Amino acid sequence: MAIAAELFFLDPASAATLQHQLRQQIVEAILDRRFLTGERLPSSRELARHLGISRLTVATAYADLMAQGFLSSRDRSGYFIAEGVQSRPAAPPTNDAEQRADWSRLIGQRFSTSRGRFRNPEWRSYRYPFIYGQADPALFDLAAWRQCSRQALGQSDFNLLTADFYEADDPELVLYITRHLLPRRGIHARPEEVLLTLGAQNALWLSAQVLLNQRRTAVIENPCYPGLRQIVEQTRCHVRPLDVDAEGLPPDQIPQGTDVVFTTASHQCPTNTTMSLARRRDLLERAQHEGFAIVEDDYEFEMSFTNAPSPALKSLDRAESVIYVGSFSKSLFPGLRLGYLVGPTEFLAEARALRALVLRHPPGHLQRTVAYFLSLGHADRQMEHMRRVYAERRAVMEEAIARHRLEIAGAGSGAGGSSFWMRTPPGIDTTRLAQDLLAQDVVIEPGPDFFFDPEPQPQHYRLAYSSIPSERIAEGIARISGAIERAKT
Repeated sequence: MAIAAELFFLDPASAATLQHQLRQQIVEAILDRRFLTGERLPSSRELARHLGISRLTVATAYADLMAQGFLSSRDRSGYFIAEGVQSRPAAPPTNDAEQRADWSRLIGQRFSTSRGRFRNPEWRSYRYPFIYGQADPALFDLAAWRQCSRQALGQSDFNLLTADFYEADDPELVLYITRHLLPRRGIHARPEEVLLTLGAQNALWLSAQVLLNQRRTAVIENPCYPGLRQIVEQTRCHVRPLDVDAEGLPPDQIPQGTDVVFTTASHQCPTNTTMSLARRRDLLERAQHEGFAIVEDDYEFEMSFTNAPSPALKSLDRAESVIYVGSFSKSLFPGLRLGYLVGPTEFLAEARALRALVLRHPPGHLQRTVAYFLSLGHADRQMEHMRRVYAERRAVMEEAIARHRLEIAGAGSGAGGSSFWMRTPPGIDTTRLAQDLLAQDVVIEPGPDFFFDPEPQPQHYRLAYSSIPSERIAEGIARISGAIERAKT
């Protein structure tokens, strides 16, 4: 790789010679690993022209550095960063208050203190990764995706690829969502009632920012998706968690004065329970009479193996109280970061304006690639394949769980989805269990971060099977069972 001449500069106010400045810049870059072994430096002519100095000055600096072992030369090829030069360790942060800005004072809001899920970025290196929401490369049609991506790079789509559409979205993708995806959930919406987002997380954030403030009250499920809890808490609104049961969120416990209810009605996160039809109607009736909005996160409706998915809340809504959140993370892949909001035009006008302020719109090439992938039938074929594989994995996991007498705390057989919500015997801290299992080559998700108040609930954990092949599930469950037995003693 060639090092660009534009990376070099000289300080006209420096007392050091031009040659010394150039040598120092190159040495500093090598020691800091900004210039790597084998990379080629600009020619003396090119660098001299860029810096406006004599070519002899550059050639002399190069020759000195070669004599010191920092550079090597090749006949008719130029100068290169030499092998064997050791980089220096990172310098510790300075404690000199006079030199460093006081960032503890300058930071106006803090987001890093929010509780986050137990995440292991190296989960792929473990043999038994029971991690939720990650893609299995064996299940994705990469060749079809490449084809659609190349098609989206064609001349006919050049404007969509290169232009800034401000607040607009790809009309082809929006049309497919309104004509083909939403009707599968019983939802009928016009294109102007759909807004594309950078995934469901971004859709939930936009919803919370538009609907909540310090004077308003939000109801969330307990346990719930940790990302949602953190989003709602950052609005500084009043948060009221409601414990879910075997039928999901109980509408009769929603307190007076509630402004927004967030729910995963069709597939509660993380327990996998489904809100009953009676409760759905009750929730919608309360929303209409009491004047609160409902944000429905329908994140995994495609993963219904044995029964048809229950109707979305949005499909039953006659008062336009429901804002619907959809995502392509489960049907395509999570790294796509593409989702959508469906709601009343008054709400979407504000969400669209906020999105434009923060990120304009999702990349046009990405939107058009997804539009082709959907319209050409690739997504439907992939989803059908995923359902078959996930159903097989679920059956293998259920059998292994039963054989090792592990306890399922959430919905069991027939619930679909891609995970199990589990519970250990009393007295076992699942955060510590998860740490211990890493030594057994097993990755699980401990449960405390899913709860609004984690202290009374240390014994839940989640096991997902989207990223682990069927033939490894039984051994992984056996290792979890063994770790739990050891933790009892």
